[in-house]
Amino acid sequence: MNRYSEQKGIYRARDGIFLGVCKGIAEYFDFKVFWIRVILVTVFIFSGFWPVIGVYLVAAFFMKPTPVQPLESEEEQVFYDQYVSSPRTAAMRLKKKFDQLERRIRRMEAEVTAKEYDWEKRFNSSHGAR
Repeated sequence: MNRYSEQKGIYRARDGIFLGVCKGIAEYFDFKVFWIRVILVTVFIFSGFWPVIGVYLVAAFFMKPTPVQPLESEEEQVFYDQYVSSPRTAAMRLKKKFDQLERRIRRMEAEVTAKEYDWEKRFNSSHGAR
C-alpha cells in the first residue's frame, strides 16, 4: 500500500485474521497488530461478549476493504470510495465517461473521413512539395 491511501482513510485489511479490522486499525495508526488485538481481547474480557462483538462487526461493516491496487491520485481515491459505497453509481459514471469519449472519437472520425479533409490534405501536400 502506498502513502496516499494510508493518509486518506482507514480500511479493513484483506489479509487479516477475522474481517481485517484489527490489522486495518493497526496500519492506519502505525501500531503493531499484536497490540491492537491485545487491547481488543482485554476489552472483551472486561466488558463482555456482546459490546465488543457488536462494535467489531459494526466497524467491519463500515470500514471499506483495502484497495487491491495502490491508489495513486485523489481521482482514484474518489472513484474507489464511490465504487465501494455504490458500485452501480460508479459503473454509471464510467459508462457516461466512455460515452463522451465515443462521441468525441466519432466527431474526429467524421472530420478525418470527410471529402473536404481529403482535398485539403492533397492541397497542402502539393504546395508543401514545391
